[in-house]
Amino acid sequence: MRVFADRLVEQLAKQLHPTYLIFGNEPLLLQESRQAIQKAAHQQGFEERHRFAIDSSFDWNLVYDCCQAMSLFSARQIIELELPEAGVNAGIAKELLSVSDLLHSDVILVIIGSKLTKAQENAKWFKALSSQGCWVNCLTPDIQRLPQFVQVRCRALGLKPDPEAVQMLAQWHEGNLFALTQSLEKLALLYPDGVLNLVRLEESLSRHNHFTAFHWIDALLAGKAKRSQRILRQLEAEGVETVILARTVQKELTQLLTMSQLVQTQPIGQVFEKYRIWQSKRPLYSAALNRLSPVKIMQLLQLLAQTERMIKTQYEQSSWPLLHQLSTEVCLPQVKL
Repeated sequence: MRVFADRLVEQLAKQLHPTYLIFGNEPLLLQESRQAIQKAAHQQGFEERHRFAIDSSFDWNLVYDCCQAMSLFSARQIIELELPEAGVNAGIAKELLSVSDLLHSDVILVIIGSKLTKAQENAKWFKALSSQGCWVNCLTPDIQRLPQFVQVRCRALGLKPDPEAVQMLAQWHEGNLFALTQSLEKLALLYPDGVLNLVRLEESLSRHNHFTAFHWIDALLAGKAKRSQRILRQLEAEGVETVILARTVQKELTQLLTMSQLVQTQPIGQVFEKYRIWQSKRPLYSAALNRLSPVKIMQLLQLLAQTERMIKTQYEQSSWPLLHQLSTEVCLPQVKL
């Protein structure tokens, strides 16, 4: 079964699975999920915990020895395997399959890794392990899901934010859930009555949002002009290199140009499959393809080329104004020619 990290505690209260697959890109959710499983397992007699970081030189006999220990001679065990950042290669996949065959009622296996790809989801090792347990999704909530995430966190701490406070908390802490957790704990101490409004937030908190180039790209694809400018201003304030932003948007615009030409003769779903666009990202690309014609994308690439020349040759001039101009023009509604 699959659950989102914010529903894991609820699931653990109903049933303890023999296997947990904790995957995602959000450090806070990965950490909290691991701790929740440890707590629930300990309450049911799993008192011993073994934690292994997997790499190409790892000795898998250490894991096999743990799996073969029975509770008659030792404590029931939690075995945690941290997968490498690079993912699961053929050798690790083979060992994971072997481990899945050794599991028994005195062992809970917890596997922790970064965001899964479609290929990994369909891999034999993943299907074998997920069929025996629970896949915990620890992806960072996007801007659409973040207000709901904030409300759930507030409820758990007895906080009662009004709708405007929820939106402000989401905006101020986007991409930085650790800071959100700290802010909510601070607010719970400052205001015992739990009531949160804009005045109280502004008096008590400062902004803790953390944006990346990918947040900016998503806003550009969606055509959200104000949001894209807000993200760009934050990136500028943080001193992000303009060359990184230019290269990132160049890749997207070049791909959009090819896709915009293909959709004239092929179904859009087929084009998405060809470029391996995730389901969650398809609405963003659809919005961009409906808004931007091939001619407009070519114009944007020319403006980007001008920006890159300035970055590489005119060190005394800032290239940020051109990036802001590019951001505005990408988001402008256009009629396809």
